[in-house]
Amino acid sequence: MNENNIILKAENIHKSYKIGASKLKVLKGVDLELKKGEFAAVTGASGSGKSTLLHILGTLDKPDDGTVIFNGQQLFASSDKYLNNFRNKKVGFVFQFYHLLDELNVLENIYLPVMASKSIFGWFAVKKQARNKALELLSMFGLEDRAKHKPYQLSGGERQRVAIARALINDPPLLLADEPTGNLDSQTGNGIMDVLEKLNTQANQTILLVTHDKNIAKRAERVIKLKNGKIDNTKG
Repeated sequence: MNENNIILKAENIHKSYKIGASKLKVLKGVDLELKKGEFAAVTGASGSGKSTLLHILGTLDKPDDGTVIFNGQQLFASSDKYLNNFRNKKVGFVFQFYHLLDELNVLENIYLPVMASKSIFGWFAVKKQARNKALELLSMFGLEDRAKHKPYQLSGGERQRVAIARALINDPPLLLADEPTGNLDSQTGNGIMDVLEKLNTQANQTILLVTHDKNIAKRAERVIKLKNGKIDNTKG
C-alpha cells in the first residue's frame, strides 16, 4: 500500500483496563491502515474491542502501547494543542446516541464545534460563515425545515443525520462512526448508511465505521474483523 495514500495508521495497539484487582486486556496488538477516500468497517462480537479501537484512533483514549499516525504525524507524541486541533478539525465523530444538546436547536448543534474552537471575538468574526455552512449541511441531509427544532422534537434518524452534519462542519478529512445505526430500526439505519455512502462516493470522505451488524458492515468497501483483541485475517 502506498504510504502517501495512507491517512491513518495504527501499529501494535494494546489497551487494558483495571477491573478491581484484575486487568482486562481489550486490544492485544492491533495493526490497521486506512487509505484516503476509503470507507472501511470494523466489525466483531460485543467486547471484541471495536469501540475502544475507534476511541484510540480518534485520541479520545490512549493506548497502553503502540502508535497511531495521522497523515504522517504520530498523534500520541504530539502536543495537547495539536491533539485538540486534531479532534476539532481533522476528525469528525458520530456516536450511537447522537450526543446532541437539547438546550440548543438543530442549527446551533451543527455549528457548535466551530464555536467551541473560537474566542468570543473570533466567533463573532466567523458566525455568519459557520451558520451558512450549517444550513448547507441541513439542506444536503434534507433537514432544512428542522433548523429551529430542538433535538427531542426529531426522530432517531433525523437526530443521527444532524449528528453527522455536526461532524462535518469543519470539513474533517476523517470521519469516525461508532455504531451509528445501533440505536435505529433497520430501515432508518439503512437510510443513515445511504448518507455515509453518498459522502464517501460523492465527496470522497474517508470513513471508518464500527458496527456489530454484519449487514451494515458489508456496505463498506472493506470489512476489518476484530476478534479477541486482534485483527482476524481468516476468511469466512
